[in-house]
Amino acid sequence: MAEQKPLEFSYGGQAVIEGVMMRGQYVAAIAVRNPKGEIVVHEEPLNAALYRGRIARLPFVRGLVLLWDALGLGTRALMYSADVALEDEEDIDISFQSAAGAGLVIVSLAMSIGLFFVVPAAASAAVQKATGFDSRFLADVIEGVIKLALLVGYIWVIGFMSDVKRLFGYHGAEHKTINAYEAGAELTPTNTDKFPIQHPRCGTAFLLTLVVLSVLIHMLTGRPDNVIVLLLSRVGLIFPIAGIAYEVIRFTAKHLDNPLIRLIIKPNLALQNLTTRQPDEGMLEVGIAALERVLAAERAAYGESAEPVAEAVSAEIPVSTAG
Repeated sequence: MAEQKPLEFSYGGQAVIEGVMMRGQYVAAIAVRNPKGEIVVHEEPLNAALYRGRIARLPFVRGLVLLWDALGLGTRALMYSADVALEDEEDIDISFQSAAGAGLVIVSLAMSIGLFFVVPAAASAAVQKATGFDSRFLADVIEGVIKLALLVGYIWVIGFMSDVKRLFGYHGAEHKTINAYEAGAELTPTNTDKFPIQHPRCGTAFLLTLVVLSVLIHMLTGRPDNVIVLLLSRVGLIFPIAGIAYEVIRFTAKHLDNPLIRLIIKPNLALQNLTTRQPDEGMLEVGIAALERVLAAERAAYGESAEPVAEAVSAEIPVSTAG
């Protein structure tokens, strides 16, 4: 295969069960290795309004909409990959547009918000009440430390599970494949394996950025004395902060040639050491198969002259997808 010319678009992806999902601006592809050792690939179109419409150009709003869609797409990809891994792909409803599907995403998101935002706020309020200290700044610091500890601890603990280790291996394959593609390298397992296992647009980076920004913004917006109001304020600010976090990730990914930006994203890249594993050759083959299907479909249907209007943040979000 000749060296390829990358399309001008920031592709993203997600590890799934025994596979990788890759997302472009027109289609997404899910490549999964079944028990026979074959790579099964499914392709589906993406919502035109979300990925190529006016909303894809709106700062702060686009992040929330695209991340919500990424949760739904990621859930569908995980369900599909599970069925393929069990050789049951004949029965999978990949569309997953039912109320049950939306409910699963909402429940998953609610649990994540509860664990990483409500619990730290409640715990810091309890510490403040038990000790009697009157410093709101200190209470916010305690809340921030608990948030970071829960995030890192959660990722670290699930990383010991054998199934999650393999999932993180496919996460590494997804990153290496994207890195190789963005460098213009030929997509072969040998070439792809030479590239870094971290990527600045990873969902892990988004999560850490979200948590850090939430600590800083909460310090600026004040800390209500009433615990119920405190918890409601934390939940209410999550989505605006998520919109800001998306723009931060987008901005830093575009300015990696700046030494200050490279310094700022070091914690984001370091945390990815917990959510990725070095992939084997078979995992790399799956990641390449998924990306090549997306590239082929978009070139065939829309041509290389298609004007990209949005950027895909890697949807590898441990909070909601366990990987």
